[in-house]
Amino acid sequence: MPTIALATAVASTGHDADLPPLLQACAAAGMGAEVRAWDDQTVSWSRFDAVLLRSPWDYTERLAEFLQWCTHVSAQSMLLNPLPVVRWNTDKHYLLQLAAQGVAVVPSTFVEPGMQPLPALDAFLAGSEATGAAVVDQFVVKPAVGAGSCDARRYARGQESAAANHIARLLDAGRSVLLQPYLPAIDRDGETALVHFNGSFSHAVRKAPLLQPDGVATSHVATPDVITARTPAADELALAALVLDATSALLDLAAPLSYARVDLIRDTDGAPRLLELELCEPALFFDHAPGSAERFVRVLRDALAG
Repeated sequence: MPTIALATAVASTGHDADLPPLLQACAAAGMGAEVRAWDDQTVSWSRFDAVLLRSPWDYTERLAEFLQWCTHVSAQSMLLNPLPVVRWNTDKHYLLQLAAQGVAVVPSTFVEPGMQPLPALDAFLAGSEATGAAVVDQFVVKPAVGAGSCDARRYARGQESAAANHIARLLDAGRSVLLQPYLPAIDRDGETALVHFNGSFSHAVRKAPLLQPDGVATSHVATPDVITARTPAADELALAALVLDATSALLDLAAPLSYARVDLIRDTDGAPRLLELELCEPALFFDHAPGSAERFVRVLRDALAG
């Protein structure tokens, strides 16, 4: 019987809603599955046929340690998704690479450690006017290495001092910062998260907006989302396929990824844009798509058999 480790974190205990349906689907398919914390030094990862990254959500503040662990695991077992994908996807600088491949992404500007927060923010806000793009009335500050809405906050023009202080706190911690316009369509439509297994579309959900005006930066990745099932539009499906094709080309992947989640929002012209591509530890929303956990387990069994 094939065995798989579902890698989580102690801090994620009780927060990963995908684990119960995934464990049930594994048992029904005759696959042994065990939930293990990624940083548990007592675990022998070589005894598993595969290690699936599920909810190791504290990696965002321990990235070097986490990637070192991933390197160790991939030498002992099959890491899903593979190590090169995890290295690339855990830092949102990948958005710039996808944009260079012609993918429509939410405009993204990075502020790096050593840069001055307020001048960088002023240049970001002035850039939309200088290029003739829509003026940025609201914007988001988030870490380049982050998960969920942890350490992210929404600001409006007139709040530059508060936003610069937020940027400074992240920079002082040695973290790169991502600045993006807050696209107003998200307040009406939310995000569309399209889940793919083995390169094929499985299901989609609507994620309600989390970042509220004058809200505070969240401190935990598992801040509850308001989720409902959604049927994606044709242009969303097309963009998601383009994102995955561009990713495959950039990383020279020999096979489709076992899992991927493509998060899209609409811009001021109504066109979908990539907000984030989740290839490391995304919520897959099994509870909102009957049969999806079983479909995923079939993909896992095929990966182990191949």
